[in-house]
Amino acid sequence: MAMQNARILVVDDDPDIHVLLASILSKAGYRVDSASDGREGLARLDGSAYDLVLTDVRMPGLDGLELLHKIRERSPATPVIVMTAMNTPDSVVRSIREKAFTYFSKPFSETAVLDIVANALESQGAQDDIEVLSARPNWVALRLRCKLRTAERLVQFMRELRAGLTPEQQEDIAMGFRELLMNAIEHGGHSDPEKKVEVAYIRIKEAILYYIRDPGQGFSFDCLPHAAVSATPDDPFSHLEVRSEAGMRPGGFGIFMTREVADELIYSEKGNEVLLVKYVREAE
Repeated sequence: MAMQNARILVVDDDPDIHVLLASILSKAGYRVDSASDGREGLARLDGSAYDLVLTDVRMPGLDGLELLHKIRERSPATPVIVMTAMNTPDSVVRSIREKAFTYFSKPFSETAVLDIVANALESQGAQDDIEVLSARPNWVALRLRCKLRTAERLVQFMRELRAGLTPEQQEDIAMGFRELLMNAIEHGGHSDPEKKVEVAYIRIKEAILYYIRDPGQGFSFDCLPHAAVSATPDDPFSHLEVRSEAGMRPGGFGIFMTREVADELIYSEKGNEVLLVKYVREAE
């Protein structure tokens, strides 16, 4: 069955969301069914097989996170996307613990929905890609397979962990975290799904800390010809040719960019561990 013909169940108590998602997903070729709460959604899942479930969090009776838990018990291979208009760190963390595929806040764009749905449908067997070591709103620790698609999933979860930053700061720091994680997976783990990267998000009173440890041998800043951080002022794009010759994805600006958005960026002596620090300055 082509993924464009996949069956998708939307569970939400807002009729407008059903109309919107049915329009977006049907135009893309998906078959869409609806349920108005968790109990109805569970009944539909008991009666039919679905390739993907999109569920709201807050619903009467059985809420979306309880539904997620029951789906994991009954059909662990079914990917579940959690969406909400009332985002909280607790709901994000619980979604990670219960192995949701991803999590995003309403309102959303058509493009964002289609990208997330396509990613979920194409990531069969992804339920064990993220292992939860700690799941508290102020301390999230994870171990994930060295797969770029898994990195994108995790970045979305981290983006949704509201941490006292402005939306612009939140997006900047999420992109900085993404670049560090991509580097860890590509260069430290060589995109080998049998290898794993350890990640932690820690929220203290005046700062947010992101920690990443990859399984590689580390590196030295004196030997990064594929990265913009090693380029000279007279040839700032020399690394692009190096990346092209090595068959690497376009980019190489990760460390350079992350230095611009982080307040501190600290590497271990070996170079396979990094700590990104962003101070949170409360409004006076």
